[in-house]
Amino acid sequence: MNPTLFQAFHWYTEGNGTFYKNLQESVPLLSELGISMAWLPPAFKGAYGGYSVGYDPYDLYDLGEFDQKGSVATKYGTKEAYLAACKALQEAGIAVMADIVLNHKAHGDQKERFMAVRVNPENREDAESEPVEIESYTRFTFPGRNNVYSDFQWDFTCFSGVDHAENHEGIFRILHDHGEGWEEMVGDEKGNYDYLMFNDIEHRNPFVREELNAWGKWYHDQIGFDGVRLDAVKHQSPDFYREWLTLLRSNTGKNIFAVGEYWNAGQPELLEEYIAVIQGSMSLFDAPLQRHFHEASRQGAAYDLRNIFRGTLTEKNPMLSVTVVANHDTQPLQELESVVENWFKPLAYALILLRESGLPCVFYPDLYGAQYRDTGEDGLEHEIFMQKTEKIEELLKVRKLFAYGFQRDYFEDANCLGWTREGDENHAGCAVVLSNRDAYEKPMEMGMPYAGQHFYDYLQRFDHEVEIDENGWGNFPVPAGNVSVWVPVSAIESGV
Repeated sequence: MNPTLFQAFHWYTEGNGTFYKNLQESVPLLSELGISMAWLPPAFKGAYGGYSVGYDPYDLYDLGEFDQKGSVATKYGTKEAYLAACKALQEAGIAVMADIVLNHKAHGDQKERFMAVRVNPENREDAESEPVEIESYTRFTFPGRNNVYSDFQWDFTCFSGVDHAENHEGIFRILHDHGEGWEEMVGDEKGNYDYLMFNDIEHRNPFVREELNAWGKWYHDQIGFDGVRLDAVKHQSPDFYREWLTLLRSNTGKNIFAVGEYWNAGQPELLEEYIAVIQGSMSLFDAPLQRHFHEASRQGAAYDLRNIFRGTLTEKNPMLSVTVVANHDTQPLQELESVVENWFKPLAYALILLRESGLPCVFYPDLYGAQYRDTGEDGLEHEIFMQKTEKIEELLKVRKLFAYGFQRDYFEDANCLGWTREGDENHAGCAVVLSNRDAYEKPMEMGMPYAGQHFYDYLQRFDHEVEIDENGWGNFPVPAGNVSVWVPVSAIESGV
């Protein structure tokens, strides 16, 4: 079966500890749709306890088990419910992807005094002050956990920078013996983008590395995850993750899948450079492709569809590309908002689900829809409705049943793309046509084995069938601004 990821949450996923229970109940549908791995949200206790989305980690060892930061459960539920949801997924043949946030920690337990240098927020290599003593919450003792699982306590030597200090404002680079300056990053955004937020973890500290390596093994022992999504990797040392993933795979005896969030939509060459530096040890999300979807949906017929994959990771390195139409950072009111308009989403999902390149990831609101309220940059509260993507379930079923085998591309038209998949020994093939302008009829080759067969549109845009001629070709129509997917009638009649 074709592998398919599913991001099982979004930024505004309902809290109150109901997430894991709801996820467990959705397992039969996900299995039916061919989902092979579910990406779950950060499961550890965040700075705001039961209100934290999870990207503000406080205690990595608290999976909803200890009374810390105002609650026992996380936003998503208790550790017991988390384990039950993971077990239900894995018993149904759906692998579990854990969201890993090792760039920073938030809201320490005690303040410490130490020396630091204030830096220019737009160029972190530019010091704006002489060394100054500051006071910040950099000591993490986790009194609610009381040394269960680990007795490691974090202090200012475990961090490279902070953005909060008593009586001081700005970003501060901490001065200590574990490395001079920021850690070396790929790219020169912000001069050096090591620092992102909160207390930035100092990965050059050998005690920190030892603790995070031990935690990775501990975390796997708890839930037996099969994959990891690595948050904010462009802000962390590539050397650290090469080591962390190597040891995790060695210590667990599993070839754990890893995908990193190196979100740079405008400089695709940096994704390739990062992959080279980490020696191909993880995949990356194809941020440039997601940006292309956004632009194509906004420009309509003015967008040249022949450029949709140009300069993307999927074009350059398809084996290590994870493709998305949207995620929790690109959804409305988020900092990286890059919305794909509803009309284009079926086209975008066809482009990631039904082709041979890239590993597709389906976003929760696109499968289920979502509704939420939040304050925008204008200071006003907005009510957001995210519609379920039209025909998303049918597109997933086509991926599961028909998107196999040799691929022929027909990308000669700026407003109409098409391709065929020949199928394999266990699956019939399909023909896909999409248009961002007028209705089209595109001649495409299915192959001689299909000569004389009839195809119908699985998405039910058309009532009539297409007959494949004696040379294995057919004329496949598509409605204006839409997508059609054609599969053999015989495959359906035989019970596929």
